Amino acid sequence: MSTTLILVVGAIVVLTAVYVSWRAGRLDRLHIRLELARESLDAALVRRAAVCLELAASRILDPATSLVLAAGAHEARTAGSEEREHAESDLSRTLRAVLDQDRFREKLAETEAGPELLEELDAAVTKVVYARRFYNNAVGVTRAAQRRWLARTLRLAGHTPYPDFFEIDDDPPQALAAGGAQ
Repeated sequence: MSTTLILVVGAIVVLTAVYVSWRAGRLDRLHIRLELARESLDAALVRRAAVCLELAASRILDPATSLVLAAGAHEARTAGSEEREHAESDLSRTLRAVLDQDRFREKLAETEAGPELLEELDAAVTKVVYARRFYNNAVGVTRAAQRRWLARTLRLAGHTPYPDFFEIDDDPPQALAAGGAQ
């Protein structure tokens, strides 16, 4: 009987160790996914700001609009981590104000580089929307895994803080969202 008891207890210990190891590995993979999603979001935000700066410097827009767009893009690119969400939201609002002007798309289409820049901007804005959604999804899943009692009790995440969601106003301008139908 004691041999059977030792085997059962040993099997339970081994299964528990395997399960804890699996949960720790899953949490590690979630953190890697979160880091990759954050890098993707950062790249999409930088690309959007770069396309905005390119549009502002293209001499297609009037000087005042170029200045406002360039200032918003510069602020978004140089913002620190604390004010990044606010600066990116400001750039989104600036883009909407610039691109949703009357006949903006038609005026841009009349220039040589306009359609190409508008297409690049559309792609950059769309990538920001998807990258932010993907990142926030990864944050939600990671936070849920970190909150489980086993992860908290055994400190499977170490001293890693809960990741924060990245909340910005990323609604695309009507000129881009509607495909130019104004």
